[in-house]
Amino acid sequence: MHLLIPFASALSESSRHVLRDLPLPNLTRLLTMLTPRTPDSGDESSLSPPHERALAAAWGWSGHDGAWPFAARAAVADGIDVGAAAWGLVTPAHWHVGRDHVVLSDPAALNLDDDESRALFDAVRDLFVSEGLRLEWGAASRWYVAHDSLADLACASLDRVIARPVEPWLRPHPGAQAQSRLVRRLQSELQMLLYPHPINETREQSGELPMNSFWLSGCGRFQASAPNDPQVADDLRAPLLGDDWVAWAQAWRALDADELAGLFAAARSGEAVSLTLCGERSAQRFDSAPRSAWRRLADRWRTNEPHSVLEAL
Repeated sequence: MHLLIPFASALSESSRHVLRDLPLPNLTRLLTMLTPRTPDSGDESSLSPPHERALAAAWGWSGHDGAWPFAARAAVADGIDVGAAAWGLVTPAHWHVGRDHVVLSDPAALNLDDDESRALFDAVRDLFVSEGLRLEWGAASRWYVAHDSLADLACASLDRVIARPVEPWLRPHPGAQAQSRLVRRLQSELQMLLYPHPINETREQSGELPMNSFWLSGCGRFQASAPNDPQVADDLRAPLLGDDWVAWAQAWRALDADELAGLFAAARSGEAVSLTLCGERSAQRFDSAPRSAWRRLADRWRTNEPHSVLEAL
C-alpha cells in the first residue's frame, strides 16, 4: 500500500503560512511511525517535477529529466496501439499573451468538449503529418504525436508550466536543437491556422478561451510498470496551481481525514505501507519497518511536525 501525494507543498510564502497553521493529525502519526528514505532532492527548475520522478522510480522506468514516457502510458490507457514508436502528449492549450510574458493558461480552463476537440484536431492534423509525424486523438484534452525523434526529447511537464511564463520552459536542450525548433514552429503555425477557425470564433463569442497553441510533454517509448502501482492522491493539484490557498488547505484536511487515515490504520495493524510526499523541488518517501518494543515506546514521545517536513520539499 503506497500513497503518493503530489503538490504537498510549494515554495510560496502563502504555502508556508497555510502549513504552519494546518492540523494534520494522521500525517503527524504516520511521520512518527514510518522510516524516511534518502530524499530525491532537486530544484524548482527541473523539467520533471518531483511527483513525476517519484512515479517513474516506483514504476521502475529508465529515463532522465523531462523524458519519462508518460505520454505512451496515457495513450495505451486511451486505447491507442503505441507499438514500439516514441510518443509525446500534445495538450490543446491557450497561451495568454501579456505585456511582458506569454503565460500558459490551465488547459482545463478551455473546457473543450469532444466535438470541438475533434474538429480542432482535424484542422491541424495535416500540419503535423506534413512533418512526418503521426497524430492521434485520445480525448478532448489529450492528443498524441509519434515519431522516432521523440524517443529521448526532454520537455517540461505541464505541471511545471501552467499559469507561468512559457519562455523559460521552451529553451532548447543539448543535442535536441532541431526537435525543439520544430516544436516551436509547429506551435506558431498552429496559432496562425486556428486564429480564424469557426470553432474558436464561436468560443470567443460565448466567452470561452480559444485554443491557440499546444504543449508537448511526456516523450518516450512505452515502458511497462512494476506491479503494485502507487495510489496517487491528486486533490491538491488544482487549488495549488490556481493559487487558491483556502481550497488547498481544505483539500489537505480532507486528504488527512480520508486517505491518510486509511494509511495510518493499515500501518498500525502491521501492514507494509509507504508514503511519498512531493513538493516543487524534492520528494520524500517513508516506509514502514519492523519496530522493536523499545522503538514503539520511543515513538509515543517522538513527534515529527508535518510543516517542517513539507517545507523542506
